[in-house]
Amino acid sequence: MREKFIAFSIITCACLNAGAATLTKIDVTGNQRMDDESIRILSDVKIGDNIDSETVNIVAKRLQTSGYFSSVNVSQNNSVLNIAVTEAPIVNIVTVEGNDEIDTEDLKKEIKTKERVTYDKTTIGADVQRMLVLYQRKGFFGTKIEPQKIELENNRVNIVFEITEGHPTYIEKIEFEGNNKFSDRTLRGEILSKEHAWWGVLAQFDVYDEDRIQYDQQMLNQFYLRNGYLDFRVKDFSGVFTNDRQYYSVKYILEEGDKYTISNIKIKNPFPDIEDKNLYDVITLTKGDVYNIDEVEETISALRGAVADNGYAFISVNPQLDKHNNTKTVDITFDIEKTNRIYINSINILGNVRTFDSVIENLLPMREGDPFSLQTIETGRQNLMRTRYFKDVQIVPTKLADTNMINLDVKVEEQPTGELSGGLGWSSINGFMVDAGITENNFMGRGQIVQLKGSIAQYQKQAIFSFTEPYLFNRALSGGFDVSYTSYKYSSLGGYGYDRDSFSLAGRLGWKLTDHWSQILRLSANFDENYDLQYNGWHHANLYTLGTNLRYYNLNTNFQQNTHTGVVGNIGAAYTGFGSTDTFVRYNADITAMLKFLDDRWQIKTSLELGYIQPTGDDDYIERPYRYFLGGESLRGFDVAGVGSRNWWHQNYALGGLWKVNGSTQLNFPIFIPDEYQVKGFVFADYGILGRPPKAEETYTNPYGVTKDNKLDEDLRTSVGVGIYWNTPMGPMNFSWGWPLRTNKYDKEQRFLLSFETQF
Repeated sequence: MREKFIAFSIITCACLNAGAATLTKIDVTGNQRMDDESIRILSDVKIGDNIDSETVNIVAKRLQTSGYFSSVNVSQNNSVLNIAVTEAPIVNIVTVEGNDEIDTEDLKKEIKTKERVTYDKTTIGADVQRMLVLYQRKGFFGTKIEPQKIELENNRVNIVFEITEGHPTYIEKIEFEGNNKFSDRTLRGEILSKEHAWWGVLAQFDVYDEDRIQYDQQMLNQFYLRNGYLDFRVKDFSGVFTNDRQYYSVKYILEEGDKYTISNIKIKNPFPDIEDKNLYDVITLTKGDVYNIDEVEETISALRGAVADNGYAFISVNPQLDKHNNTKTVDITFDIEKTNRIYINSINILGNVRTFDSVIENLLPMREGDPFSLQTIETGRQNLMRTRYFKDVQIVPTKLADTNMINLDVKVEEQPTGELSGGLGWSSINGFMVDAGITENNFMGRGQIVQLKGSIAQYQKQAIFSFTEPYLFNRALSGGFDVSYTSYKYSSLGGYGYDRDSFSLAGRLGWKLTDHWSQILRLSANFDENYDLQYNGWHHANLYTLGTNLRYYNLNTNFQQNTHTGVVGNIGAAYTGFGSTDTFVRYNADITAMLKFLDDRWQIKTSLELGYIQPTGDDDYIERPYRYFLGGESLRGFDVAGVGSRNWWHQNYALGGLWKVNGSTQLNFPIFIPDEYQVKGFVFADYGILGRPPKAEETYTNPYGVTKDNKLDEDLRTSVGVGIYWNTPMGPMNFSWGWPLRTNKYDKEQRFLLSFETQF
């Protein structure tokens, strides 16, 4: 029995060791680019190792997953390991074709398949999926991407991603369920996503986008919180294809809850030297008001400001809500908490390849060693974003352990800052026009602005070159110069009655006085040729001018509705002399006040402009091109230069005046067109008074010896009208119809006016 067991064991061991051997040689065949030794290293076996069938399988898998080979065959011949490979092709060129909606460079950022790497089907499949995600975010759910492999000599391939974009998947219907307090129409007006309509070519946000749908839920939540519904929530939402798979249908399931009013307001004040009364005075909420989250946030900001005015900059304000479900009221307690003072240790600027560090530092209101303030950090971030040098800016604080210091990482993502512009248009002032321009807002990464632009219109031609250094001498000084040429052909336009060719050189220096006040100093030289139809001749004029202007700007803007609340004003004086052919002082002032209301969709705007020219020459005469005129945009319902004094013999042409007062009050309101098209209606009332021209003569004798009284006046003109404002992609446009109310017989009226508007 014992002998049988020993024999069985010997036979079993022999079977188990069948095929096993000590490796004496590794043969490699089929390789062209990679040398034999590199493949042996990849196999991770060496001479002297014990090999068997399991080792052979492991080596084959290891080489196959390396990505260098399209096929691998590994076999064992006693103590010799044979490795036969077919190398994967090398990618020569990667191209994308058929894409119109997404830029090629943006798509290539998602592609892992690169030139001069080995061809890998798995990687290409993942590339297709990543690009499809980009198209789905833009609403192109029907996009197809077919990768094509073009084989070349020397085991190389070109990869072409052929894209068939199809059509965007629009939103056909947006529905709500559970909304008893507000209609579907009202709620659709509160979200970004819109239903597609026949005028969709001008629309925004009517393509299905899951990220935007998520944001819409936040907007719904904010809307209900503004209207007192503290328990509101979006229970669910769905976006599904219609039966023809051409559109999406979106449905929100809501739970509105009850409306709450404010029953009590308290402040927890930890500062004994600040009277509670001073804090309660800044609160705009009152008992009995419907709860409004916007007003709560405004109160938090006001409390922070009131406390900061007393020297405590480091606080937090936490609103605590105590709801009473039986009475549907809520108590609000604003809990003010002290925070420890923290200082900035270092500021690290990251991500800027083109823009100089000094440009970014100049825009930051904080420096190393300053106290840390979230408000200051946000101000700095906003300053950087407003430059439009960056696609994104993040300022990340990192606290240093066991200290009261932090490091700030200013992370920027740069974007192109050059602009090419061009357009065609028409206005009732200058006729048909063509304009083009090039602007670089961050020249050589130094934050400098260089601009070259020109326009050709029916009655005007203009070319301008401008350079601006926003931080002259590395200080908060804005300096620059302008060179321009302008040609006016107003003799054929009508009311002005003169032509003018003007070449101008100007230098300027500006600085901020406070957060809202700024000042600019300007020195200019104008070399003009003027042609006056009244005197039938050209006249040369050189004007050398030194002027200054104070500007006040304080606006709170709703960019989505393009409405504002606040005041913008200017006041300036400019002296023309220093050897000029005409010498005078020009004083100008204007102020515009605006108020947005009714969910910021309505706005009332009132403006007033004043101007006065004081002659300083011996004859007190000012040529017509330098006088004031009213009409057109400055006094709607009247023609350009359509009001004011006139010579009885040349009464087609206004004489202009040495002073003016004009203003307007306008109400802007939404019309039936959805808000995203930025079309609004308006009604207006304009008024204006134009002073007499210099050296005005009561009578005039014409070349035929006839003498008559001139038409001289300083009378008030008024008008009212209606219009439509459209913020087009090419710029804002106004279409207005005006009706003069108070006129003189010789005034020139113009009922319709199309004008292009400069936005604040």
